[in-house]
Amino acid sequence: MCQGESLLRVLRLEYNLSLVPATFSPWASGPSKTSGLLRTQLRDFLPRGSGIVTRRPLILQLIFSKTEYAEFLHCKSKKFTDFDEVRQEIEAETDRVTGTNKGISPVPINLRVYSPHVLNLTLIDLPGITKVPVGDQPADIEYQIKDMILQFISRESSLILAVTPANMDLANSDALKLAKEVDPQGLRTIGVITKLDLMDEGTDARDVLENKLLPLRRGYIGVVNRSQKDIEGKKDIRAALAAERKFFLSHPAYRHMADRMGTPHLQKTLNQQLTNHIRESLPALRSKLQSQLLSLEKEVEEYKNFRPDDPTRKTKALLQMVQQFGVDFEKRIEGSGDQVDTLELSGGARINRIFHERFPFELVKMEFDEKDLRREISYAIKNIHGVRTGLFTPDLAFEAIVKKQVVKLKEPCLKCVDLVIQELINTVRQCTSKLSSYPRLREETERIVTTYIREREGRTKDQVPALCLCVSSNFRVAHFGVCSVTGDSIQQHYPSSISGREPS
Repeated sequence: MCQGESLLRVLRLEYNLSLVPATFSPWASGPSKTSGLLRTQLRDFLPRGSGIVTRRPLILQLIFSKTEYAEFLHCKSKKFTDFDEVRQEIEAETDRVTGTNKGISPVPINLRVYSPHVLNLTLIDLPGITKVPVGDQPADIEYQIKDMILQFISRESSLILAVTPANMDLANSDALKLAKEVDPQGLRTIGVITKLDLMDEGTDARDVLENKLLPLRRGYIGVVNRSQKDIEGKKDIRAALAAERKFFLSHPAYRHMADRMGTPHLQKTLNQQLTNHIRESLPALRSKLQSQLLSLEKEVEEYKNFRPDDPTRKTKALLQMVQQFGVDFEKRIEGSGDQVDTLELSGGARINRIFHERFPFELVKMEFDEKDLRREISYAIKNIHGVRTGLFTPDLAFEAIVKKQVVKLKEPCLKCVDLVIQELINTVRQCTSKLSSYPRLREETERIVTTYIREREGRTKDQVPALCLCVSSNFRVAHFGVCSVTGDSIQQHYPSSISGREPS
């Protein structure tokens, strides 16, 4: 199991596989924050103190072994037998990345502890939530820590160890609040209640520990930590465990569940549940690995005959990638039968929708006052007749009014151009995704093509006023465009686009 967990850890860190299981602990900050981790093994080596002590995620891998020592991933082949040195190395490695003035970092520290006093278990201790920045911490330290915690506990394959002091209202627990955001049904969360010995006289946490107050599928486990006085008095963990057991056996509210309380039971439960969780996650993990393996093998096959030291092959490969980009772009705009997107519109289909739904919608949105238009028509007819009284409506009056209305089409046309240009640029970015292995080539390709599109955008917009002028200069009464400019006509010709809301 040790080799398996080691492999899973490497996969999680190097390949960012969200399926790799582990137990994460988003705890409230304070002196009890690391006590639970300290008590899962009989060594006192994790840094403790007031304020925020854990400033980087700590991946703690406990491994059952006859000999007792520790190893850091960043200190390859070095074994630590003095656990005071382990604490010092954790503090030093934290300061190397975050500085010495309370800074934080999402870069984890990886620690393996081999001991005859532990069960095989992997824990990830996360920084405690702090409200007010101190030292070199940024003003948004609270949100940074929350984002870091959520990044870890959002993985569906992982268990969440949510630790809350018993003397705090469970409804105000930051740990349970964060856990509920990513695990609303409480399926992955294990509740841990600390400081049971510090509750006010006459109160207890029986309802919480019996899973009645805020139910979790995996329940709650109570523990009693050493006080700061015990630590300063050098009270060892064995004595603390004995005192903890005595507390549960003698307390009237907890004695009936004493066999399900305490640090030893917590360690055993974590080991069993994480093992079962890993077993349940293995099929999905295996499928994920096989999928990635096939993808990598396919990519390797493409470069099977590629020689980096051959300039001609470099040029050929470059031309092939650029040509493929052109083919992909054309297919997305013109449409193609292969690799059809069935989830959403893309490329040419979106441009088509702009022309046939969005543009008519913009025409309908044009301000149109019927009273003003009737008055303008009346004035135009009278001004054309002059001192004479006309029998028929002159064509010139009609043309004068229509020319004025045609000019108003300029703004919807320009907006239509903007929308089409944006779709073309989005299509370019989608087509260059295949060049992600060559970021500079991808960036340069996008820049050149986007620049070309922007140049044509300017020319297109220059033609819009000219087109409106041409239409207004040579206008026919029977022209379809005239007949369809009114709202009723557009509703008749494009009923799908006139729904009282803007097309998406």
